[in-house]
Amino acid sequence: MSHSDEIAEADQPGVARTRVSDIDLVRSDADINLVQIDHLTKIYGDFTALSECCLHVRRGEVFGLLGPNGAGKTTLIRLMLGFLQPTSGSCLVDGFDPRVDGVGLRERVAYLPGDARLPRHMRGDSVLRFFAEMHPCGDLQRSLEVADRLELQTRRRVGFMSTGMRQKLALSVVLGLSTPLLILDEPTANLDPTIRATVLDLVLNARDAGRTVIFSSHVLSEIEDTCDRVAFLRHGKLVHELAMRDLFQRHRITARKPEIRISVPAELSQHVKVREIQYGHADHVQIDTAGDLAPLLEWIDSLCLQQIRVEPLGLRVVYESVHGGKPGVENRRADPQVANEDSVKGGSV
Repeated sequence: MSHSDEIAEADQPGVARTRVSDIDLVRSDADINLVQIDHLTKIYGDFTALSECCLHVRRGEVFGLLGPNGAGKTTLIRLMLGFLQPTSGSCLVDGFDPRVDGVGLRERVAYLPGDARLPRHMRGDSVLRFFAEMHPCGDLQRSLEVADRLELQTRRRVGFMSTGMRQKLALSVVLGLSTPLLILDEPTANLDPTIRATVLDLVLNARDAGRTVIFSSHVLSEIEDTCDRVAFLRHGKLVHELAMRDLFQRHRITARKPEIRISVPAELSQHVKVREIQYGHADHVQIDTAGDLAPLLEWIDSLCLQQIRVEPLGLRVVYESVHGGKPGVENRRADPQVANEDSVKGGSV
């Protein structure tokens, strides 16, 4: 029976209707999202390492994971890869369930752990060859090219390599695999600034090639430079998600304090926060804004401010808002403007 016949038959009296729209929706979600995590939970005795985590990572994007040590980032990654069994919830990676086919799933993933360990008795080039031949998506030439870009001396034995060189070698192994998903846990640790920039370029190259990257880092500037979206974990809970395009709509205006009192119009109160600060030897005013700056320009111009400095707020302010212990943040993760509202409220001085 054809697809059109099924629909026609479903329209006949007494025949159950096939919910084609629902089926198409499921297929569409699988096509869009490479990673689908629903209510994933991991409990050890009376300690909850991860609680009710719901997260979707789209195909072809760089997705950042942020949070302090112990927030649950590594637990989440290990559950995704099938290294840990969840207490409850589910996870699919490119259609593979780690509880059903962990081996098949891991063939689709290149994973750099935060504590990567390599055979110390082998030379660098032998390590690259070993992993290239072992993984179905291995490519020795590609790994050697990555090692060359990272300025790695592959003829040296791993046991005689510095910490930074071993990190370069691990990156060469992982970035040399042509898998649909890359998971990088602190990939730039122990690297100098020049090589850090090269690693970030390689991450963006992977995205441009259509691959998906999950990027965990404590360096906020790296997340800003590479990620399309970011999720914040705190005490095992996913507390906030943010699209980076929304982040770049946040600004801070600093100026010498005017003689008149600044009053924020009611229509702007949800997008502006004003406070006094001491800057140098003079009193200044600091205006934090959320959203498009254009609607605020007329009001800002009316303040007749002097010595104005305008700068983007950046990810640090959102991070501090999420991890500053403010009550209620955990329950407000659905709206991409939540962090803006938490850290930018109306006021006057």
